[in-house]
Amino acid sequence: MKKILLLTCLLGFGMLGFSQKYAVIDTRYILDKMPDYKTAQKQLDDIAADWQKDIDAQQKELDNMYKAYEGEQVMLSDELKKKREDQLFNKEKSLRDLQRKRFGFEGDLFKKRQELIKPIQDKVYNAVQKMAVTRGYDFVLDKSEGITIIFADPKLDKSEDVLKDLGVR
Repeated sequence: MKKILLLTCLLGFGMLGFSQKYAVIDTRYILDKMPDYKTAQKQLDDIAADWQKDIDAQQKELDNMYKAYEGEQVMLSDELKKKREDQLFNKEKSLRDLQRKRFGFEGDLFKKRQELIKPIQDKVYNAVQKMAVTRGYDFVLDKSEGITIIFADPKLDKSEDVLKDLGVR
């Protein structure tokens, strides 16, 4: 605990020594106060709920098919068993594919979020960048989900210097 406090103090004094101006914002708080964001989020939640209802209905149908198969299994011929098992397998596969299509990585929900939420987030980012340039901030940190640098004055970026030191440039 003492080490963390000491490190924080040293970092704070170090920042004062460089006389850099910085600001801290909470993008979650900002977005929650924006009516456009609330509307887009509600729309996104409604779409996701509709998709989930469809998936739940298909899951219930699959469960009923399994129960019916278990009940009739002893009376079915090997050929009919194989046919029913294939139907169950195909139904289960199509359900998993639908779940992945709707809620998977870069699925429909992700695309819809990009369509509805990203323009609002871009608006916030542009406002933060404008504020930072106007008020002369070197850094703007976001505290909503851990500390993240949202804006940094490009003249402070020393990436090219590091590349030169490494002999890459």
